[in-house]
Amino acid sequence: MKRSNLPFSEDILVKKLQEREEQAFHLLYDQYSPALYGVILKVVRDEETARDVLQDSFVKIWRNIPSYDSQKGRLFTWLLNIARNTAIDALRTRHSGQSIQRDIDIVDSVDLHQQTYQPSVETLDLPDKVNQLNPDRRQVIDLVYFSGYTHEEVAQKLNLPLGTVKTRVRSALQELKKLFGT
Repeated sequence: MKRSNLPFSEDILVKKLQEREEQAFHLLYDQYSPALYGVILKVVRDEETARDVLQDSFVKIWRNIPSYDSQKGRLFTWLLNIARNTAIDALRTRHSGQSIQRDIDIVDSVDLHQQTYQPSVETLDLPDKVNQLNPDRRQVIDLVYFSGYTHEEVAQKLNLPLGTVKTRVRSALQELKKLFGT
């Protein structure tokens, strides 16, 4: 995955975000929105919905950045989990006939509807990296991250213990981290 370099470390970015610096939020958006958009689009399979979910994700990120703890994981992993969970919630909401609730007052200065290039998951080489995983790990990553299944649903679908599913997801994410060189 190719990301531009931040003008300062990720730790400083997090500190600035936790201090509610708007410029840091713009940097965060510029740095991570293409990758998050690609993952969201894979889950919701609709560009308009993906743009809405991306916006909702960044609202949640802004609201919850004070709770981010670098000791528990990397920033990108934390962002990815928020985006993925928001996408899954959007799918469930869409299937139940309710509308997605949006709160855009925090991110109104970030124009998500401008005609900017949003690379696809394929552009980010994510499918190539996922295809390098062993088949058991690839299967759970496909179901959890790209099909929107919960760990419990994957366990039921594959007739596996929940702990096995969670272990495979964790192992796959660790392997992907190595493949991406992070």
